[in-house]
Amino acid sequence: MRHGCDARPAGIRFLPVPAIVGVLFAAGAVFRICLGDPGLAAGRDEDPFASKRAAMVEQQVAARGVRDPVVLDALRAVPRHLFVPPELRGEAYSDFPLPIGEGQTISQPYVVAVMTESVALGKKDKVLEVGTGSGYQAAVLSRLAATVYSIEINANLARRAADTLKSLGYTNVHVRSGDGFFGWREEAPFQAIIVTCAVGRVPPRLLEQLAEGGRLVLPLGDSQSYQTLTLITKKNGKPVVRRIFEVRFVPMTGEAIKKKRAN
Repeated sequence: MRHGCDARPAGIRFLPVPAIVGVLFAAGAVFRICLGDPGLAAGRDEDPFASKRAAMVEQQVAARGVRDPVVLDALRAVPRHLFVPPELRGEAYSDFPLPIGEGQTISQPYVVAVMTESVALGKKDKVLEVGTGSGYQAAVLSRLAATVYSIEINANLARRAADTLKSLGYTNVHVRSGDGFFGWREEAPFQAIIVTCAVGRVPPRLLEQLAEGGRLVLPLGDSQSYQTLTLITKKNGKPVVRRIFEVRFVPMTGEAIKKKRAN
Protein backbone atom coordinates (compact mmCIF):
# COMPACT_ATOMS: atom_id res chain seq x y z
CA MET A 1 0.00 0.00 0.00
CA ARG A 2 1.06 3.45 -0.34
CA HIS A 3 1.70 2.98 3.30
CA GLY A 4 -1.74 4.53 3.34
CA CYS A 5 -0.16 7.60 2.03
CA ASP A 6 -1.70 9.99 -0.42
CA ALA A 7 -2.23 13.59 0.38
CA ARG A 8 -3.03 17.13 -0.57
CA PRO A 9 -2.06 20.50 0.87
CA ALA A 10 -4.44 21.32 3.72
CA GLY A 11 -7.49 23.15 2.45
CA ILE A 12 -7.51 21.75 -1.11
CA ARG A 13 -10.46 19.51 -2.09
CA PHE A 14 -9.72 15.84 -2.48
CA LEU A 15 -11.61 12.57 -2.75
CA PRO A 16 -12.36 10.81 0.57
CA VAL A 17 -9.76 8.22 1.53
CA PRO A 18 -11.12 5.10 3.29
CA ALA A 19 -9.66 4.00 6.59
CA ILE A 20 -6.76 1.66 6.03
CA VAL A 21 -5.65 -1.45 7.79
CA GLY A 22 -2.01 -2.14 6.99
CA VAL A 23 -1.03 -5.67 6.06
CA LEU A 24 2.59 -6.38 6.79
CA PHE A 25 4.41 -8.73 4.44
CA ALA A 26 7.94 -10.07 4.71
CA ALA A 27 10.40 -7.78 3.01
CA GLY A 28 11.66 -10.42 0.67
CA ALA A 29 9.78 -10.24 -2.61
CA VAL A 30 11.61 -7.96 -5.00
CA PHE A 31 10.19 -7.15 -8.40
CA ARG A 32 12.79 -6.02 -10.93
CA ILE A 33 11.91 -3.87 -13.89
CA CYS A 34 14.11 -4.60 -16.86
CA LEU A 35 12.78 -3.27 -20.17
CA GLY A 36 13.70 -0.45 -22.56
CA ASP A 37 13.88 3.31 -22.06
CA PRO A 38 11.40 4.94 -19.62
CA GLY A 39 8.25 6.01 -21.40
CA LEU A 40 9.05 4.31 -24.73
CA ALA A 41 6.15 1.90 -24.47
CA ALA A 42 3.76 4.71 -23.61
CA GLY A 43 4.95 6.77 -26.55
CA ARG A 44 4.42 4.18 -29.29
CA ASP A 45 0.92 5.43 -30.07
CA GLU A 46 -0.41 8.95 -30.09
CA ASP A 47 -1.41 9.92 -26.56
CA PRO A 48 -4.98 11.25 -26.36
CA PHE A 49 -4.25 12.60 -22.85
CA ALA A 50 -1.25 14.74 -23.83
CA SER A 51 -3.20 18.00 -23.82
CA LYS A 52 -4.76 17.23 -20.42
CA ARG A 53 -1.34 16.41 -19.03
CA ALA A 54 0.12 19.66 -20.35
CA ALA A 55 -2.78 21.61 -18.82
CA MET A 56 -2.27 19.83 -15.49
CA VAL A 57 1.37 20.89 -15.40
CA GLU A 58 0.69 24.50 -16.31
CA GLN A 59 -2.46 25.12 -14.26
CA GLN A 60 -1.97 22.92 -11.19
CA VAL A 61 1.80 22.76 -10.81
CA ALA A 62 3.73 25.57 -12.49
CA ALA A 63 1.05 28.12 -11.60
CA ARG A 64 1.53 27.25 -7.91
CA GLY A 65 5.24 27.86 -7.92
CA VAL A 66 6.98 24.65 -8.98
CA ARG A 67 9.77 25.93 -11.22
CA ASP A 68 12.30 23.14 -11.82
CA PRO A 69 12.07 22.50 -15.59
CA VAL A 70 13.22 18.89 -15.20
CA VAL A 71 10.40 18.17 -12.75
CA LEU A 72 7.86 19.84 -15.03
CA ASP A 73 9.12 17.88 -18.02
CA ALA A 74 8.84 14.62 -16.06
CA LEU A 75 5.22 15.38 -15.19
CA ARG A 76 4.50 16.18 -18.83
CA ALA A 77 6.05 12.88 -19.91
CA VAL A 78 4.70 10.32 -17.43
CA PRO A 79 1.26 8.98 -18.49
CA ARG A 80 -0.58 9.43 -15.20
CA HIS A 81 -3.78 7.95 -16.64
CA LEU A 82 -2.07 4.57 -16.96
CA PHE A 83 -1.45 4.47 -13.19
CA VAL A 84 -5.15 4.67 -12.25
CA PRO A 85 -7.99 2.17 -12.79
CA PRO A 86 -9.40 2.29 -16.37
CA GLU A 87 -12.74 3.66 -15.23
CA LEU A 88 -11.01 6.69 -13.66
CA ARG A 89 -8.67 7.63 -16.50
CA GLY A 90 -10.83 10.59 -17.44
CA GLU A 91 -10.08 12.06 -13.99
CA ALA A 92 -6.36 11.22 -13.98
CA TYR A 93 -5.24 14.82 -14.54
CA SER A 94 -7.63 16.40 -12.05
CA ASP A 95 -6.50 18.39 -9.01
CA PHE A 96 -7.11 15.71 -6.37
CA PRO A 97 -6.05 12.16 -5.42
CA LEU A 98 -7.83 9.16 -6.95
CA PRO A 99 -8.47 5.68 -5.52
CA ILE A 100 -6.26 2.90 -6.89
CA GLY A 101 -7.68 -0.05 -4.93
CA GLU A 102 -6.69 -1.70 -1.65
CA GLY A 103 -8.03 1.40 0.14
CA GLN A 104 -5.26 3.55 -1.32
CA THR A 105 -4.96 6.54 -3.64
CA ILE A 106 -2.64 8.17 -6.15
CA SER A 107 -1.43 11.54 -4.89
CA GLN A 108 -2.59 14.92 -6.12
CA PRO A 109 -0.24 16.03 -8.95
CA TYR A 110 0.87 19.19 -7.13
CA VAL A 111 1.98 17.23 -4.05
CA VAL A 112 3.97 14.82 -6.26
CA ALA A 113 5.64 17.80 -7.93
CA VAL A 114 6.53 19.60 -4.70
CA MET A 115 7.99 16.49 -3.06
CA THR A 116 9.99 15.72 -6.20
CA GLU A 117 11.32 19.26 -6.55
CA SER A 118 12.20 19.41 -2.84
CA VAL A 119 14.77 16.63 -3.01
CA ALA A 120 16.66 18.34 -5.89
CA LEU A 121 17.66 15.18 -7.73
CA GLY A 122 20.73 14.76 -9.90
CA LYS A 123 21.11 12.36 -12.80
CA LYS A 124 23.52 10.13 -10.83
CA ASP A 125 21.41 10.00 -7.65
CA LYS A 126 19.96 6.90 -6.03
CA VAL A 127 16.48 7.45 -4.56
CA LEU A 128 14.43 5.55 -2.01
CA GLU A 129 10.64 5.88 -2.06
CA VAL A 130 8.59 4.59 0.88
CA GLY A 131 5.07 3.81 -0.34
CA THR A 132 4.95 2.76 -4.00
CA GLY A 133 1.17 2.82 -4.40
CA SER A 134 0.39 2.87 -8.11
CA GLY A 135 4.01 3.47 -9.12
CA TYR A 136 3.36 6.99 -10.47
CA GLN A 137 5.71 8.84 -8.10
CA ALA A 138 8.43 6.27 -8.83
CA ALA A 139 7.96 6.80 -12.58
CA VAL A 140 8.37 10.56 -12.14
CA LEU A 141 11.49 10.08 -10.00
CA SER A 142 12.96 7.65 -12.52
CA ARG A 143 13.18 10.40 -15.12
CA LEU A 144 15.33 12.56 -12.84
CA ALA A 145 17.57 10.06 -11.02
CA ALA A 146 19.82 7.15 -11.92
CA THR A 147 17.95 4.52 -9.88
CA VAL A 148 14.77 4.38 -7.82
CA TYR A 149 14.15 1.83 -5.07
CA SER A 150 10.52 1.76 -3.97
CA ILE A 151 9.02 -0.16 -1.02
CA GLU A 152 5.33 -1.00 -0.72
CA ILE A 153 3.84 -2.68 2.35
CA ASN A 154 0.83 -4.05 0.44
CA ALA A 155 2.05 -6.97 -1.68
CA ASN A 156 -0.84 -6.69 -4.16
CA LEU A 157 -0.09 -3.04 -4.86
CA ALA A 158 3.65 -3.76 -5.08
CA ARG A 159 3.05 -6.45 -7.69
CA ARG A 160 0.60 -4.30 -9.66
CA ALA A 161 2.92 -1.27 -9.63
CA ALA A 162 5.88 -3.38 -10.74
CA ASP A 163 3.82 -4.76 -13.63
CA THR A 164 2.70 -1.28 -14.69
CA LEU A 165 6.22 0.13 -14.58
CA LYS A 166 7.54 -2.86 -16.49
CA SER A 167 4.88 -2.57 -19.18
CA LEU A 168 5.78 1.12 -19.69
CA GLY A 169 9.49 0.44 -19.96
CA TYR A 170 10.81 2.08 -16.78
CA THR A 171 14.13 0.29 -16.52
CA ASN A 172 15.65 1.97 -13.47
CA VAL A 173 12.90 1.30 -10.90
CA HIS A 174 13.02 -1.59 -8.44
CA VAL A 175 9.90 -2.38 -6.39
CA ARG A 176 9.98 -4.39 -3.19
CA SER A 177 7.17 -5.60 -0.93
CA GLY A 178 8.00 -4.80 2.69
CA ASP A 179 7.84 -2.31 5.54
CA GLY A 180 9.39 0.99 4.52
CA PHE A 181 9.99 1.94 8.17
CA PHE A 182 13.22 -0.05 7.89
CA GLY A 183 14.28 1.40 4.54
CA TRP A 184 16.31 -0.67 2.07
CA ARG A 185 19.62 -1.26 3.85
CA GLU A 186 21.27 -3.31 1.10
CA GLU A 187 21.07 -0.42 -1.37
CA ALA A 188 21.94 2.45 1.01
CA PRO A 189 23.13 5.15 1.07
CA PHE A 190 20.54 7.18 -0.86
CA GLN A 191 20.98 10.75 -2.04
CA ALA A 192 17.24 11.28 -1.62
CA ILE A 193 14.36 9.61 0.25
CA ILE A 194 10.65 10.36 -0.29
CA VAL A 195 8.13 9.11 2.26
CA THR A 196 4.51 9.22 1.10
CA CYS A 197 2.83 8.61 4.46
CA ALA A 198 2.60 10.47 7.76
CA VAL A 199 4.90 9.70 10.68
CA GLY A 200 5.12 11.25 14.13
CA ARG A 201 8.90 11.17 14.01
CA VAL A 202 11.45 10.34 11.35
CA PRO A 203 12.17 6.59 11.22
CA PRO A 204 15.80 6.30 12.43
CA ARG A 205 16.74 3.75 9.77
CA LEU A 206 15.86 6.22 7.05
CA LEU A 207 18.15 8.88 8.49
CA GLU A 208 20.91 6.28 8.77
CA GLN A 209 20.46 5.32 5.12
CA LEU A 210 20.47 8.93 3.89
CA ALA A 211 23.80 9.95 2.39
CA GLU A 212 25.72 12.93 3.70
CA GLY A 213 24.21 15.96 1.99
CA GLY A 214 21.15 13.90 1.09
CA ARG A 215 17.53 15.13 1.24
CA LEU A 216 14.57 13.44 2.92
CA VAL A 217 11.02 14.74 2.41
CA LEU A 218 8.04 13.43 4.39
CA PRO A 219 4.78 14.48 6.07
CA LEU A 220 5.66 14.88 9.74
CA GLY A 221 3.13 14.91 12.59
CA ASP A 222 0.73 12.73 14.58
CA SER A 223 -2.41 14.72 13.82
CA GLN A 224 -4.98 12.88 11.72
CA SER A 225 -6.29 16.16 10.31
CA TYR A 226 -3.00 17.52 8.99
CA GLN A 227 0.78 17.19 9.09
CA THR A 228 3.67 19.36 7.94
CA LEU A 229 5.46 18.44 4.75
CA THR A 230 9.06 18.59 5.92
CA LEU A 231 12.42 18.58 4.15
CA ILE A 232 15.41 17.25 6.07
CA THR A 233 18.95 17.69 4.76
CA LYS A 234 21.77 15.65 6.32
CA LYS A 235 24.74 17.90 7.09
CA ASN A 236 27.73 16.64 9.08
CA GLY A 237 25.59 13.68 10.06
CA LYS A 238 22.90 15.91 11.58
CA PRO A 239 19.40 16.72 10.27
CA VAL A 240 18.70 20.27 9.12
CA VAL A 241 14.94 20.80 8.98
CA ARG A 242 12.84 23.02 6.71
CA ARG A 243 9.04 23.04 6.86
CA ILE A 244 7.22 23.40 3.54
CA PHE A 245 3.43 23.51 4.09
CA GLU A 246 0.59 21.66 5.77
CA VAL A 247 -0.72 18.50 4.13
CA ARG A 248 -3.05 15.67 4.94
CA PHE A 249 -1.66 12.14 4.62
CA VAL A 250 -2.86 8.92 6.20
CA PRO A 251 -0.37 7.36 8.64
CA MET A 252 2.42 4.94 7.97
CA THR A 253 1.45 1.41 9.01
CA GLY A 254 3.49 -1.63 10.00
CA GLU A 255 6.33 -1.04 12.47
CA ALA A 256 5.45 2.66 12.77
CA ILE A 257 2.08 1.74 14.29
CA LYS A 258 3.76 -0.63 16.76
CA LYS A 259 6.20 2.07 17.87
CA LYS A 260 3.39 4.56 18.35
CA ARG A 261 1.38 2.14 20.50
CA ALA A 262 4.46 1.29 22.57
CA ASN A 263 4.89 4.96 23.42
